[in-house]
Amino acid sequence: MIAYKRILLKLSGESLMGERQYGIDENRLAQYASQIKEVADMGVQVAIVIGGGNIFRGLSGASKGFDRVKGDQMGMLATVINSLALSSALEAVGAQPRVLTAVRMEPIGEFYSKQKALESLKAGEIVIFSAGTGCPYFTTDTGSSLRAIEIEADVMLKGTRVDGIYTADPEKDPSATKFTEITYDEIYNRNLKVMDLTATTMCKENNMPIYVFDMDTPGNLKKVLEGQQIGTLVKK
Repeated sequence: MIAYKRILLKLSGESLMGERQYGIDENRLAQYASQIKEVADMGVQVAIVIGGGNIFRGLSGASKGFDRVKGDQMGMLATVINSLALSSALEAVGAQPRVLTAVRMEPIGEFYSKQKALESLKAGEIVIFSAGTGCPYFTTDTGSSLRAIEIEADVMLKGTRVDGIYTADPEKDPSATKFTEITYDEIYNRNLKVMDLTATTMCKENNMPIYVFDMDTPGNLKKVLEGQQIGTLVKK
């Protein structure tokens, strides 16, 4: 039994660094590609959004004197680099990826449209959405929420290095406890840093569930798709 038929998987750019301080760790990339191929072979329709923080983050660039719009555009290009890297890794394991960009940049990637994305998903291709929303002032979390809603995904899976949502940062507070389920409003009220508020609000208003789990442990993505309770579900 498959818990979700169509998913939007959000990966952070920082996670691609693996043990490195910057850039892309080939081992982590290959590990992700294997996990994604595994669930695609189960018949799950997989769409992916990757951040760009391992290369450049627009908001931090703005704090160092970059124009915010240009900084965000640089961040969008960083997500394209990561998307191409994942696409190559997926091809290496025998999958069929397709990169769609929110900004025109053929032949690097095809320009995004909902129809094109749905056709690819139904054909069994793994669709990678890059360049965020194509607009500045929006994070890749918001881009993930937008794309998940547009393609009518069953769930937005947020793959992190933490195994769910806690009452506090478990890496800083050893007394923090984990939620199995939590509502969008509880996230607001507790000021939990799951995603930015725009992304969370979009999911709430469009009834898009979010599932936060540890993607860095091999096999976890398959466990989520099998319905195993290894992370935290966010819903109304």
